[in-house]
Amino acid sequence: MKPSNSRSLFRQAGFTLVEIMVGLVIGMLATVVIMQVFSVFEGQKRTTTGTADAQTNGGIALYNIGRELQIAGYPLLPAVNSPLECTTLNVNGVADATVPNRLTPAAITNGTSDTITIRYGDSLMGGVPTQFTTPATVSNNFGCQTGDIAIAVSADGLTCNMTSVTAASSATPTAITLANAVTGAELACLGAWNEITYAVNNGNLQRSGQDSVAGIVNLQAQYGISAAANSNQVTRWVNAKNLADWVVAVDGAATGVDWGNTMTVANRNRIKAIRIAVVARNAKMEGTAVTDACTTAKGTVNQGPCAWDDSNVDAAPAIDLSADANWQRYRYRVFETIIPLRNVIWSRDTL
Repeated sequence: MKPSNSRSLFRQAGFTLVEIMVGLVIGMLATVVIMQVFSVFEGQKRTTTGTADAQTNGGIALYNIGRELQIAGYPLLPAVNSPLECTTLNVNGVADATVPNRLTPAAITNGTSDTITIRYGDSLMGGVPTQFTTPATVSNNFGCQTGDIAIAVSADGLTCNMTSVTAASSATPTAITLANAVTGAELACLGAWNEITYAVNNGNLQRSGQDSVAGIVNLQAQYGISAAANSNQVTRWVNAKNLADWVVAVDGAATGVDWGNTMTVANRNRIKAIRIAVVARNAKMEGTAVTDACTTAKGTVNQGPCAWDDSNVDAAPAIDLSADANWQRYRYRVFETIIPLRNVIWSRDTL
């Protein structure tokens, strides 16, 4: 009689259905926990890396603007009749209607996000003026080259004529051919005359319409102005739009000089510095609000972070990010600095 093997077959049958289902449930729970941990970690990583990116972008934006502001007004030398004193400016024979005129080293256009226009030349000879010997001849060209922008200043220092150099000889006295006939007592070549505009558009800092730095959502700027001519001491910080409020106190007194609604050349030359604030944003949108509205010590209400501490200075400009309904779900970093207008400061005695 053969022995039965039914018991051994039963012992090799494997897992039951219940055991398999229990294992699947345990595996799914473990997978859910792992995914949740991964999701939290990934969110923290994106917040950290996004903050690092915002910090880098803000630093680069501040550096780029500050670097060009430092050379604003070069090479308008502090001669006896400096081009910065011209109340009338003609460009290629046409009166310049810009207020203040296009020789202004730095100009702010106020807005929800401000725009900064910076003007400077690149002459290797520093814009040294030379006297006219005849209407078409100067005593020395001081490095004038074809294509340079030349500026002729009248004898009284009040009228400037800008045009381009179409030819320049190396003889002495030098014959310089200009695109438009100009009159004046002295001529200076500025090299290429740059007019650079910094503005924020669609979350990018733009330099003359071209994206320069990503992740920048707001730019604010103020003029630092002196109380009087021939002074480099900044006594007020003012927004570009508040020309009627530019009452400059003298020696801390309550009374001062009201500039009215027009920035004259004389008052423009009292702008000695530009204060700027750049707002960089972390690209990661959080699930809940992480940024609150901020009110400065002077009572400026910001729909966003504050520009700077205005406890002991004039009121800081307002930062308004509310055009984005989700602005509070982003993290921000504000970068600020003060840039002295060196070429204006060096011209103190003539201005």
